[in-house]
Amino acid sequence: MKTLSYLEIREKFLKFMISKGHIEIPNSPLVPENDPTLLFVNAGMVPLVPFLLGEKHPSGTRLTNVQRCIRTIDIDEVGDDIHCTSFEMLGNWSLNDYFKKEALQWSVEFFINELGFDISNIYASVYEGDKNIGIDQCAIDTWKEIFKSYGIAAEVGAQERIQPLGDNKKHNWWELESGGPCGPCSEFFYDTGKPKCNPDCNTSCGCGKYTELGNNVFMEYLKKDGNYSKLDRHNIDFGGGLDRYAYISQNTESVFSTDIYLPILEKVKSISSNENTKSQRVIVDHIKAATWMIMDGITPGRTEQSYILRRLIRRSVRHARQLGITENLSDTVATVAIDQFSPIYPKLADEKQQIIDVIKEEESKFKATINDGMKKLDKFIQENNKISGEDAFYLYETYGFPIEITQEILEEKGLNKIDTEDFENAFNSHKEKSRSAAKGFFKGGLADTSEMSKKYHTATHMLNAALRKVLGDHVKQLGSNINPDRLRFDFPNDTKLTPEQVKQVEDIINEQINTGLEVYFEEMDKQKALELAPHSAFTEKYGEIVKVYFIGRGDKNISIEICGGPHVQNTKDLGSFKIVKQENVGAGVKRIKAVVG
Repeated sequence: MKTLSYLEIREKFLKFMISKGHIEIPNSPLVPENDPTLLFVNAGMVPLVPFLLGEKHPSGTRLTNVQRCIRTIDIDEVGDDIHCTSFEMLGNWSLNDYFKKEALQWSVEFFINELGFDISNIYASVYEGDKNIGIDQCAIDTWKEIFKSYGIAAEVGAQERIQPLGDNKKHNWWELESGGPCGPCSEFFYDTGKPKCNPDCNTSCGCGKYTELGNNVFMEYLKKDGNYSKLDRHNIDFGGGLDRYAYISQNTESVFSTDIYLPILEKVKSISSNENTKSQRVIVDHIKAATWMIMDGITPGRTEQSYILRRLIRRSVRHARQLGITENLSDTVATVAIDQFSPIYPKLADEKQQIIDVIKEEESKFKATINDGMKKLDKFIQENNKISGEDAFYLYETYGFPIEITQEILEEKGLNKIDTEDFENAFNSHKEKSRSAAKGFFKGGLADTSEMSKKYHTATHMLNAALRKVLGDHVKQLGSNINPDRLRFDFPNDTKLTPEQVKQVEDIINEQINTGLEVYFEEMDKQKALELAPHSAFTEKYGEIVKVYFIGRGDKNISIEICGGPHVQNTKDLGSFKIVKQENVGAGVKRIKAVVG
């Protein structure tokens, strides 16, 4: 097998897909632009949902990229050999172009011919079928042909080379609870050489024998009102984790020993006073994720993406205490993480000091919180002369006290040991609640194209323009989020708007609504678009051909922005505009929440 750096794997994938007629598209910021049901972009397909639904993509019908992603649903598993919070996903898409045969053949061709993986270690799973939709015989036949071309007579069965899975759509089927395009998928795995955990062990087992290489989703059905019918179009959505490929190619003990993470891990080890592998890996993963999130405009806070960022930084500080680390992680680990990925994401270097400052401020706040935790611990002891398992978990979750630290303080005070079983029960209960909450947030996944969403997208452009008119040209979009109930807009400013300024902004926008300005777009070269719309946000995510949305024609034009949509056709559709809340979200960053209707 070839030993390849992760940068070589990235480059090989993109070149390979381009050789198959794909156009490389830029990756997108971590906060989904059009989907309030997702906290973060957690797969490469998220920014492409409108095009998977049928909208024409400016770059054509064959697309590829490497997308940065965040997934926190398994945050408590981080620290093992393969789980990570932040990662890059290799992706390629067919928008009603090629289908199953080409998708599977090209995937295998890339792994075998480009990465040098051993075909004898590759296993495939396909959709088993149910009473409504039959087994995916096309995928089975394609896999048989592929294996035969490499001299392998592949059999079909639960323990064989090709494994049908997914009775009642438990495996190898992709759909959204809300309905829409869906279909079977075919995953493929690499046999790591580890022994089977039991005689029934197969690719659906999580014991680590089989590592997933990638998944091709075949969108060929439509789910509506619980019923399935054939779509009049078909799409391919392939996704594969770069971390896993480097892990296999470099034959390391874990993804953290690959060249993706190793410089950061070595820095953490150099400032650790003991060798707690899990804690070291957690810090590496969480600080890396934090730098990406802050780069994309997220700041620590109490809700949504901001809460996840705060949790990641504080978990890092908690694990740093276990390792005896006294230095600030912002000055040490974060600096290495930024330098490691700046060649891929130059914005990390541009925002380096801001990223470090944000992490440092949150570290300081949390260290003060830990001191408050000591007071709470003393109070527990004074009231009960002991620390229960539930008390220990409260200290762990609220103040960041690892149970080992709480246990040591008990021993110093001559008290009985903590009931670790009670602690584990409380921990597992919390873990399940967190997982359920995360699943609830991720159950949607389709970009929101409802009428209210269109209104809020349009209102966001109008708010941006009105704020610049009232406050000055320093105003720009640092982050935004919409859902069917409100819009949220983050922008740089030293102070909140005064009541007079709030009224000015509202009056400007409501006058534009009442005037009835036309909303339309034009497709054009990105450079020309940037000349027309220099205030557009996150322009690095767009390809060479972009959509430029105009609000108002001629001398009535009030906004020009590069954007993917969706929008209303006329400002009258908004009804009215009102600012309902202002917040401080960081040094020099303000947040407005507003409603239309």
